[in-house]
Amino acid sequence: MKRKDIMTIVVVAIFAGIFSLIVSKIFFASGDSRKLTAETVEPISSDFQSPDTEVFNPQAIDPTQLIKIGDTNNPQPF
Repeated sequence: MKRKDIMTIVVVAIFAGIFSLIVSKIFFASGDSRKLTAETVEPISSDFQSPDTEVFNPQAIDPTQLIKIGDTNNPQPF
């Protein structure tokens, strides 16, 4: 390559870089898109409200207990 060709490539690369920077700022990085907002959250407190007594009471069904239907001594269910 000749020195003139290298200089032409460098000039074109610089021009393309500047042109792409200007175009990207116009289309992609507008001032409105850089202003972001976030939701405000409430701080966690150590207070705990007791659950509804209609659902959580001593007479409620405990789903973790084994349910036995009928009196069978067969260890094999099928």
